[in-house]
Amino acid sequence: GVFDEANISVIASETVREIGRLAGRSLDMRRFRPNIVVSLLRSAPFQEDEWVGGVLSFGEGTDAPAITVTMHDERCSMVNLDPDSASPAPEVLKAVVRANRNNAGIYGGVTRTGRLSVGQTILFRAGGR
Repeated sequence: GVFDEANISVIASETVREIGRLAGRSLDMRRFRPNIVVSLLRSAPFQEDEWVGGVLSFGEGTDAPAITVTMHDERCSMVNLDPDSASPAPEVLKAVVRANRNNAGIYGGVTRTGRLSVGQTILFRAGGR
């Protein structure tokens, strides 16, 4: 089986696009098996690396669902497999390794439950604040 390291996996669409560019192919987001896909205001890949130790809140207010970002998402060979055909493309993992030391996205633990919705504002708070 394939097991993830934490409760929640988050990746930015900009990160997946950059990995696809480096691998020379258009990638289906499902290769990365995220629970949550975010679109960033600043269009730069691998911004998720900056979130480790912080908190992502989904929506505004003190009752907004939130996760604590616990670690980088170190990728395995599963990203090489097409989610529909299982055809391998080893250039995908090679691109992740070259571009960002084998990390793409983050893992987190739920700190406040609630409802998420498409288009919802996501706020980041650095750790220790």
